[in-house]
Amino acid sequence: MKDNDTPAPRRRASSSGRKRRAYLLGLIIEKDDGHKRITRAEQFTLVGGSEASHEAVTEGVTKTCEDLKRKGRELEETDPREVRELLQKNIPKR
Repeated sequence: MKDNDTPAPRRRASSSGRKRRAYLLGLIIEKDDGHKRITRAEQFTLVGGSEASHEAVTEGVTKTCEDLKRKGRELEETDPREVRELLQKNIPKR
C-alpha cells in the first residue's frame, strides 16, 4: 500500500447462515455498600446494587428468560419491546 492509498473499508461478515445473538447487561446503580456484586448467566450479566436489589433484579431477569423459554422463543428472536415488558413485570418495583 502506498502512502496516499486509503485502506479499503472493512465489510461486515454476511449474516446468512449465522445465528443472531442477544445478551442482557444490567447495571444497578444505588448507594455503594462496599460490596461488588456480579451475576453472570448464559444470557445476562448483572453488576452492582445492594444485596436486596441485586437479588431482586437477578430473579426478575431469570424469570424473564424462563418466560421466553416457556413460549418456545429465544431472547434474540424476541422484540425488544416485549423483553422490556417482561422485565418490568418480573422485576419488583421498590
